[in-house]
Amino acid sequence: MCTPLFAALLVAALLAACTVGPDFVRPTPQAPDHWSAQATASSAEPPRRSDITEQSPDLRAWWSGFDDPNLDSLIDRAMISNLDLRTAVLRIDEARAQRAIFAAAYAPTLSVDASVERQRFSVTTPTGALFNAVGSAHVPGGANTSVPNPYNQFQLSAGASWEIDLFGRVRRSVEAADANVQVSVEDHRAVMVAVLADVSQSYMELRGAQARLAIAKENLVTIDELLELTRQRRAAGLTSEIDVSNAVALSLATHAEVPAFEFGITRSINQLSQLLALAPEALRGELNSPAPLPAVPTTVSIGVPAELARRRPDIREAEANLHAATAQIGVAVANLFPRLTLGATAGFQSASADNLLEWASRFASVGPSLDLPVFDRGRWKTVRLYEVRAEEAALAYQRTVLNALHEVENALAAYGADQQRRAWLEATIARNLDALALSRQRYESGLANFIEVLDAERTRQQNQLALADSTSAVSVDLVRVYRALGGGWPQSSAPAP
Repeated sequence: MCTPLFAALLVAALLAACTVGPDFVRPTPQAPDHWSAQATASSAEPPRRSDITEQSPDLRAWWSGFDDPNLDSLIDRAMISNLDLRTAVLRIDEARAQRAIFAAAYAPTLSVDASVERQRFSVTTPTGALFNAVGSAHVPGGANTSVPNPYNQFQLSAGASWEIDLFGRVRRSVEAADANVQVSVEDHRAVMVAVLADVSQSYMELRGAQARLAIAKENLVTIDELLELTRQRRAAGLTSEIDVSNAVALSLATHAEVPAFEFGITRSINQLSQLLALAPEALRGELNSPAPLPAVPTTVSIGVPAELARRRPDIREAEANLHAATAQIGVAVANLFPRLTLGATAGFQSASADNLLEWASRFASVGPSLDLPVFDRGRWKTVRLYEVRAEEAALAYQRTVLNALHEVENALAAYGADQQRRAWLEATIARNLDALALSRQRYESGLANFIEVLDAERTRQQNQLALADSTSAVSVDLVRVYRALGGGWPQSSAPAP
């Protein structure tokens, strides 16, 4: 059944096989040589800053630079239990299963069929009338031939078919599927970057809220002492009831700030619980006790802009999307060319089950089929459709790179600005404490009125809370820097492409 002509046709087809459509060329991102935002120390005083360097960083575990065991523990648990991360892993499995479906076209398909049928032809049709007229006929020199109507047919057969990928339709489909697998892998890494940053930011905000609550409580102690002093002086006739009322008003105003700080603590604890796939308040016992805000590292390495495209998962994902869109053009172009399929069917067929497996009941067919599209305007339009999608993917890649550069620059600028603000506030607090001590001495000595003391106390309170906010903002800003840089996906733990 396999003639020399058929073998020659198959060999020629295999030798002529090619892959149509454009080949993917990795884009070169447009990035400056250096970062323009300056987060390093200026020449002005006070000088305390965290130095930023453009040395190549190792950002796989950037949170360890804060040296906080509680944060490390939360990060470890989030990487295991976070629901978004677990969903992203399933999307990888889904993409790999889809890739396996496309890759299955490389191999022949094989099917086995067993059937039993009882058929009757209508005698009012030409075929049925012929069967009915013939009935049983005697063939001269041979046995009687029976042509019953209705009749039984038993069949046991196997069939195989194999598409020869002449123009790379299957290869391009698998190439696009591979790119889509990479898209899902990079999406998983992007989710990991976001989750680790969210956990770290929520933890910093928690410690910042606890610090502000502690400051408010300390301020209440100072205000209560001042109120008691004012009442004593009022009892001695050295001041008026107005001073007492002003001291009470300051105490009440400070008390009014406490619920907001307590709510901030509750909100941060619940955010962390949600990120770890836990019920609300599940981490209250673990995190409710105040702890110092983690100090930022003295030196932060961020690398150069050109490294960003190799590290940020969203840029890598946009590149993989562009690859998939380019491969889909090849699939559409290949659909314009002929398809060569090799097919074969063999089995047994009989009107009786008794002789179904006899050698005389065998049947077989084998041969190639060529599907040549002559006119199909929809296929031509499909090529243009995927070309437009590839153009969109290219623009999306450029936009992703540009957004990433802006995010890093803004995060660095915020980090530098908040460090400067914190340093100036620290110097301001020292002066506020001196002014408050002097005003209280002057008030107790009768050389100043109570308004001077109240102004000094209010100013100190405001600046202390502003310093707590700024200190928390510095840590949160650094987390945003690491997030913008795309740090936090160790390749040893991320699913391989």
